[in-house]
Amino acid sequence: MSSENPSKLMLESGTSKTPSLLAVGAASAIAAFGGKPLGANRGTSLNLDWIDQVRVNTSAVERRAATLVTRRTVKKDWQIAWLLRAITCMDLTTLSGDDTDERVRRLCAKARQPLQQELVEKLGIGELNVKVGAVCVYHLFVETARRALEGRGIPVAAVSTGFPAGLSPLAERIVEIRKSVEAGAQEIDVVITRAHVFGGQWQKLYDEILAFKDACGPAHLKVILGTGDLLTLRNVAKASLVAMMAGADFIKTSTGKETVNATLPVGLVMTRAIREYAEETGMAVGFKPAGGIRTAKQSLEWLALMKEELGDAWLAPHLFRFGASGMLADIERQLEFHVTGRYSADFRHPMA
Repeated sequence: MSSENPSKLMLESGTSKTPSLLAVGAASAIAAFGGKPLGANRGTSLNLDWIDQVRVNTSAVERRAATLVTRRTVKKDWQIAWLLRAITCMDLTTLSGDDTDERVRRLCAKARQPLQQELVEKLGIGELNVKVGAVCVYHLFVETARRALEGRGIPVAAVSTGFPAGLSPLAERIVEIRKSVEAGAQEIDVVITRAHVFGGQWQKLYDEILAFKDACGPAHLKVILGTGDLLTLRNVAKASLVAMMAGADFIKTSTGKETVNATLPVGLVMTRAIREYAEETGMAVGFKPAGGIRTAKQSLEWLALMKEELGDAWLAPHLFRFGASGMLADIERQLEFHVTGRYSADFRHPMA
């Protein structure tokens, strides 16, 4: 690495050109957009006129998404820096029917030290203390994860509200959120009722998410739209705005269980909605693509999308997360190739 370590610059500030939020005059701001400080999302009243005016040019979105990967490339040390940034924005996740306490503990060990120590030393990044953004598990394993991560500064996220279908009774979903928070979850990933979107029942969707937000208390609310089920990009845009109006801290593409999960066109529509919401309200909302993101190359594409559409502030875990675990193994392999010139076998980088 060069004396001006790109990895250190990227991890400390998103990129070497990220302005201090204090410099734009907002000590309490969590982001800045267009030179203006943005606060955390407190939600707004439901604005049906705004929702009705939403239009999406699908052809234009698809063209823009297709050119995204050619507009910005990073090489050599800077590529390594971006890959390290991707790790810090990752929700390391296990949501399998055969999950066990021991598997969750092993996953938490990986979260605490996502890269092998030998690789950390070869890269010269020991002082950076690279760790993932969160560990995401079912409610049953929240306490196990909390104990395994205690004192490490890594939040526990719980999927909730009848994940992945989101079709259990509303009262049960609210109780589930409260129990996860009581067990130690600091972030809650909830699933909306997709039928509200299909029927254009925006008040019902708003009220549902508002109830989820209230049940979360101090925990951050990440709202899963299930974009692969929503049929149109216009539905995605409208659902994104309603979720933000109801107080979502993050909007998330998918559960990872749909036939179609996170895609760049969907990501573009959702980030544009976040941008519009920020411009109108002065509040910042995070974004989480999830499902089908498995390679280091894909992580660079998503980071490029965030930088292009929302700016450097969204290159940090408080506003951007990947819902991916398998991707970490491929990132490790790319990092090892950087320092050795050889690709390692996948089995050398187990998740749990």
